[in-house]
Amino acid sequence: MSSEHGPLRTSFTARGLLRYEIEVQHRQLAKYQVIRGDDRDVVMQKAETKMAQWDDMWKRKRKAESNRLERENRAREVADKKLLAAEQTNEATAALKELTTVLSHTLSIDDTVDWESLKNFSDCPTPRPPKPSLPAKPGLAPKPKKPSALDFMPELGVFDRIFQSKRAAKEQQAQMQLAAALAKWKQDNAEAITSYNARVQEYNSKVKELGDTYRQSVVAWERERAEYVETRNHVNAAVDRKKERYMNGDAGAIVDYCDIVLSSSQYPDYFPQSYQLDYNPDNTILIVDYDLPSIDSLPTVREVRYIQSKDEFEEKHISRAELTRNYDDLLYQIALRTIHELYEADAINAIASIVFNGYVNSVDQATGQQTHPCVLSIQANRDEFEGINLASVDPKTCFKKLKGVGSAKLHSMTPVAPLLRMDREDGRFVEGRAVVDGVGEGDNLAAMDWEDFEHLIRELFEKEFARAGGEVRVTRASRDGGVDAVIFDPDPLRGGKIVVQAKRYTNTVGVSAVRDLFGTVVNEGANKGILVSTSDYGPDAYAFAKGKPLVLLNGGELLHLLVQHGHRARIDLAEAKRLLSET
Repeated sequence: MSSEHGPLRTSFTARGLLRYEIEVQHRQLAKYQVIRGDDRDVVMQKAETKMAQWDDMWKRKRKAESNRLERENRAREVADKKLLAAEQTNEATAALKELTTVLSHTLSIDDTVDWESLKNFSDCPTPRPPKPSLPAKPGLAPKPKKPSALDFMPELGVFDRIFQSKRAAKEQQAQMQLAAALAKWKQDNAEAITSYNARVQEYNSKVKELGDTYRQSVVAWERERAEYVETRNHVNAAVDRKKERYMNGDAGAIVDYCDIVLSSSQYPDYFPQSYQLDYNPDNTILIVDYDLPSIDSLPTVREVRYIQSKDEFEEKHISRAELTRNYDDLLYQIALRTIHELYEADAINAIASIVFNGYVNSVDQATGQQTHPCVLSIQANRDEFEGINLASVDPKTCFKKLKGVGSAKLHSMTPVAPLLRMDREDGRFVEGRAVVDGVGEGDNLAAMDWEDFEHLIRELFEKEFARAGGEVRVTRASRDGGVDAVIFDPDPLRGGKIVVQAKRYTNTVGVSAVRDLFGTVVNEGANKGILVSTSDYGPDAYAFAKGKPLVLLNGGELLHLLVQHGHRARIDLAEAKRLLSET
């Protein structure tokens, strides 16, 4: 069975960055991974690449198993079976040794991402249609031999020469035979020409049919190739955009870059290689929540022997004590290796500190329930970590030196508190309040309670963006001119993070409010800013917004938006000024 993936979903980070994610899995290999990123095409490409890797892994595993069975079937003689046991022992020894070299393996590899390797430079996989083989041309029409008078000369005897009447009768009969032969010749000649012309017509029709079919297939192929090249170029352009955003220090691109680094890291097939990443651009800390292999997934075979007396193969396993030592050492290696790969690949020095939290899917021996405890956690600053010679360290000693936390026996699955957790919530957001249904034609929006007005705007934009699967969140009331609502729009063309400010104003909005909005867009890393007011904007406000990712909605446009979603209200600035002055 090949790899499979679920639907492409959208989510948002704590800082409101739009993220795409897709689940991929391979049931036979027990592989599962959630691939995330802020570019739809790059996420899909990474998913396809991961599934192709797993499919190749499964193919190699099946081939290895097939080869093993084939070797066993071929090993009919004792000597062959002993040789097979020796080969399997070598494979088991190599698998055990591989556990001890997980850290050292990466030290000779440059983990910096090769952006060009992420691109697709191949041509359309469907070959150009070959030219058709034409049928053989019909030969020229055969021309039957024209009979002549010489062919029908009568044979005259002595009496024919004496008796004129006899001679005349024979000559007349010859003339009749010649005439009949000439008539038949004409008929045969006409039939030959007709047959030839029919074959020529059939040939020409077949050639035309083959030509038309070929031209149609070429047109279809060229269309397919153009679509393939367009998709390929679109994906390659997305990689270039991703690289540019990474080089400019974009937080989402940094997370995606680190994801590429870790997904490219080669581990044994039974490793989960599933993780979540979070990067805080304010303190330049990267948090890695990493799924570690379970102890039950590790290889334990030390030797395979052929027992001739029983005609069977016998496996010898390492002791439980050696298995637990191997397991603990392996987890320390993975933690150090992951930190090393991320720092080495950090081409723009965006990361000052890395927190690695290692989790294991296991079964609680007391309850029999599945658990996912954090068994080790370590925070390593760049300067301190890069001063370590990883080629010569003892992984556990190095881990403790860096003040990593974990139980003395990691295999015991004793949970520890992560040194730093991912912040998955934005404390600014509060639950929205239904307001719009209570607004009627007689209500003056310019005189509304300012908090109700912010919730009204949130509801309106929620309705506006709901068709595209967007989400609108309102922030805590502050009256400080900050973000009043945040729109998370998953649309790949217009979407992203959009900040909204609601101004229940009775006077013309000046340029300072628009400048504040633009500063908020930049600080929030948003794609766009929308300013909604019950009044209108001055010329300087419109001039400042021109050419910037800003939308200014005045009172009239706000009322029109209400009508579009089935609600009516009014705006009377003079009345609002009077009412507000009285309160």
